[in-house]
Amino acid sequence: MRDVKLLDVTLRDGGCVNNFNFGLTYMNKIRSSQEDAGVDCIEVGYIDQINGSYSNRTKFIDERSIADSFITQKNKGIIYLAMIDYGKYDLDKLTPKSDEGIDGLRIAFHKKDYKNALTECRKVLDKGYKLFIQPMLTCWYSEYELLDMISEINNNLSDATALYIVDSFGEMHPEDVASLFELFDEHLAGSIAIGFHSHNNMQLSFSNACTFLSQNTERSLYLDSSIMGMGKGAGNLSTELIIEHLNRNYGKNYSISPLLSVIDEVINQIRSEYYWGYAVEFYLSSINHCSPTYASHFYSKHMLPIDRVDELLKTLSLEKKISFDEAYAEEVYRKYNEKTVIDDSDTVSWIKKKISEKKILLIAPGKSVSDAKESIEELMKKGFVSFGLNMSLDFPLDFYITTRVDVFERLSKDNKQVIVLSNIVSVNSENVHVLDYKKWIEVNDETHDSSAVIAFKLLKECEAKDIVLAGFDGFSVNVNENYYDPDLRHPISVTQQEKNNIFYKKLIKSIKEYGINVTFLTPSKYDE
Repeated sequence: MRDVKLLDVTLRDGGCVNNFNFGLTYMNKIRSSQEDAGVDCIEVGYIDQINGSYSNRTKFIDERSIADSFITQKNKGIIYLAMIDYGKYDLDKLTPKSDEGIDGLRIAFHKKDYKNALTECRKVLDKGYKLFIQPMLTCWYSEYELLDMISEINNNLSDATALYIVDSFGEMHPEDVASLFELFDEHLAGSIAIGFHSHNNMQLSFSNACTFLSQNTERSLYLDSSIMGMGKGAGNLSTELIIEHLNRNYGKNYSISPLLSVIDEVINQIRSEYYWGYAVEFYLSSINHCSPTYASHFYSKHMLPIDRVDELLKTLSLEKKISFDEAYAEEVYRKYNEKTVIDDSDTVSWIKKKISEKKILLIAPGKSVSDAKESIEELMKKGFVSFGLNMSLDFPLDFYITTRVDVFERLSKDNKQVIVLSNIVSVNSENVHVLDYKKWIEVNDETHDSSAVIAFKLLKECEAKDIVLAGFDGFSVNVNENYYDPDLRHPISVTQQEKNNIFYKKLIKSIKEYGINVTFLTPSKYDE
């Protein structure tokens, strides 16, 4: 039976989900479950000399802190590893391997750095550590580049433990795995194992792993997985699934029970706060060959339908796809939406005349609207000009401001008076009044193009004096608390909730400071 070793990456790749903030209690429970399950290798985390910590997280500041604060005792027969991204740690500072510390290092690098990274890898071996070589986005290398890399490894790093096929964006199919394996197996020194690390963007991690395991070879193999697939974006191959396959087909004797227990006691608790796993945005990142963070960044704005997120990802430059750059992502997002430029001066003048000397009722789609319909109707009877934001109600409003394609299509079908941005439609009609996208959005550290932002800037421009707010409830991580209309509900993280609530509170405060009288008809987290 061939030599297959399972390498569990929960504490490292899984740490990308929760910023490595497991806390020592969870860290120990996860490690104990891995040890009790009998996995061959445990990756305990990252080493990062700038962003690392001395304890309680699995992004460590150096290799010594791992031994001091975490793996104070090791199980015989298990290989303990950490990963370093090339350039994130000065390997000259690496202390020689000791029995108390980690046994090996995995050095990850991008194609542009592979020559320099391989030179640095020698330092790992010279300090006595096992070396695992991780060329990220392996399928992006040309055959010439792979052969050049393998030749360098054979000549100067022949004592390395393994060279990996790394499917960073989950874009590989079984035939891609087989093709790369054949090239590696034919040219790599026989003493060096081949490893495989996958991501599950297209739900192919398991089938790709099976393809990897089924290759006709005499050399040792390393296969990466994580408990419940915990990992960035779509996640990884699930440890509990693959060990059943290895037990059944490869003569292994891993224990599943410890993993099921830690899923129940730890992983499910983390999952209740953080999301990972297959999602359509991660599928789009895979087919567009880019970091999944771009896809989740654009998708989580909930402004563009999914087909337009796909279009947006297709505009990313090749050199930027590899690693997420938030400033670049925001620039791309704005350029995409700003591509249609219009003169909206007549539209603004028309709206200004309609609201001149009138009090304004601005209605957001918060859940409190359901209980405030009678109060809203009373204000409308008193002559308030009403604006609905990305919503429709059971009774007619004067205007509807929308920044979403789906809401616009619904409102225009019902012949409502719609104020819409030029990234959705570019031509005015009897009931459609278009504003230039670039003029009405708010840009600071990110792009704010919600209907509320547009409404406040528009009313300020139109010299409104009195605004009554309804449905401006504020955001909650419980999606059922955020909108009265179920169609508008989308998952929101704790970070997004906090950022949104802070932003809109400051926005409303700035409107008041400008001299506009703002009052709340319904309860709001923005009401000081």
